[in-house]
Amino acid sequence: MTGTDGDAVASGEQRDDRPAAARPSRRAADALARSDANAGAVRAARAARSLIPDSRSAPPGGRASDRVARLIGESRPDRPSVLRELGLGAVQVWQALVSRRPFRDDDPVPATILFTDLVGFSTWALDAGDDQVLRLLAQVNDVTESVVTARAGSVVKQLGDGSMAVFLDGTEAIEAAYEAICAVSALTIDGYRPQLRAGLHTGTPRAVGDDFLGVDVNIAARVADAAGPGELLVSDATLASADAEKYHRRRRRFKAKGVPRDLEVFAVVPRYDAGT
Repeated sequence: MTGTDGDAVASGEQRDDRPAAARPSRRAADALARSDANAGAVRAARAARSLIPDSRSAPPGGRASDRVARLIGESRPDRPSVLRELGLGAVQVWQALVSRRPFRDDDPVPATILFTDLVGFSTWALDAGDDQVLRLLAQVNDVTESVVTARAGSVVKQLGDGSMAVFLDGTEAIEAAYEAICAVSALTIDGYRPQLRAGLHTGTPRAVGDDFLGVDVNIAARVADAAGPGELLVSDATLASADAEKYHRRRRRFKAKGVPRDLEVFAVVPRYDAGT
């Protein structure tokens, strides 16, 4: 055979002469479109989305997820769509999961700030090798976050061999810090037992995005730097915000750059008196 049809046959190509509406792919697309626009399914998707908690931790429109939600919402808004409702629901779930703080950006937040780090970690890491270092850091981070979360705190960020967390309650912050020190000391990596140190200070840092900034954050970091292996140091401001009688405390000599001269710092251990 010659001509276009003949060339197609000769080359082994097959033509689909069926009407477009009869092709399987088109039928599947049409079925999907009908399902996506089904009024009952759209109502069900909207009802499910209404049950998802809204995130209030940042101003609407300022987050990347808000922009994604806006793009989804503006996609053919004149037509009901199950997929659009499910997409918006997925964004809401994401925002609820990542939203840990009921604070707006730039708000001064009454909070207790915790800093921790591993004592002697750098020296050990030089000989331990990358695999062991990563294994240890993963375990330390998991233990610390678990303790902080259980005490109603929030881990703000990991700092290499340490972390920063915030609490709204000073007593919970002290308990979490001490429990984290004990939990980390129970870890063992090929015979190496890490030692955590921690420092706490209470003030009014500013919430900026997912972070906290301000003088009080710097003070908390300086307090932690002054702690020894397995030691928890607490500023007088944190003790004042907590039930101080629950702790054995010993005043420590403390001096650091950028810290008020009248700041008092105490080494703190929870009391475990008989009958309590």
